[in-house]
Amino acid sequence: MRRFEGRRALITAAGSGLGLGMALRLAEEGAAVTVWDRDAKALAAAEAQATAADLDLRAVCLDMTSAQDIEAAVAEMGEAGPIDVLVNNIGGSLHTPFRFLEQSEEDWDLVMDVNVTACVRTTRAVLPHMVKAGYGRVINMGSKAGRFGSLFAGANYAASKGAMQAFTLQIAQEFGPLGITCNTLCPGAVLTARVERLLAERQTEAERQKVLNSIPVRRHGTVEDIAAAVAYFASEEAGFVNGASLDINGGQAMVI
Repeated sequence: MRRFEGRRALITAAGSGLGLGMALRLAEEGAAVTVWDRDAKALAAAEAQATAADLDLRAVCLDMTSAQDIEAAVAEMGEAGPIDVLVNNIGGSLHTPFRFLEQSEEDWDLVMDVNVTACVRTTRAVLPHMVKAGYGRVINMGSKAGRFGSLFAGANYAASKGAMQAFTLQIAQEFGPLGITCNTLCPGAVLTARVERLLAERQTEAERQKVLNSIPVRRHGTVEDIAAAVAYFASEEAGFVNGASLDINGGQAMVI
């Protein structure tokens, strides 16, 4: 399929892992994709992978905790044409403690800054371009944690993902009449290298197996699962889907 021919997409924190999987999926379907990340080495590898596959992917090394850097990068992208799709992928528990009483003020500030504030700033910078074009798809990364709590990421992470879900609802209401939809993806555990490391630190093999057995489809999520959902929300077919939160957890939420 070439659903995104002529469309331009921006995906944050997409030098590797989940974000890169999303970027490659959209590019494979014809989008011109810009990815942001602070890891220059990962970005170089991402560009090389895209070039080898003859995909249109541009990598930008960026500190997404800087409001000025975000504004400048969006302005530069906007000068080249419309920004049709924004995927706010940046986020994580950032290896802060799992137990609430072990989390410091700094732990909360860090997770909120990355998971919420960076996304708000990026959305604020991108939306005027979408409003001008009368078209846009904003896709926010929530989490099963933001809806049902987490077995391995702490209260700060769960609260930040819940905040992104609420942010989605307000953006969807305000900008829907202008041709812009906003939706949230709420994955369960997706076994990227980062999540594998975190699970290894915080759960025993027996605990991990118990969690796996609780998932009705009896597997964890994959990058491809999430990339497919991003492609749907970004597509014309999803034009009547707005303010939605899509659970992607193999049915695990039903049995928590």
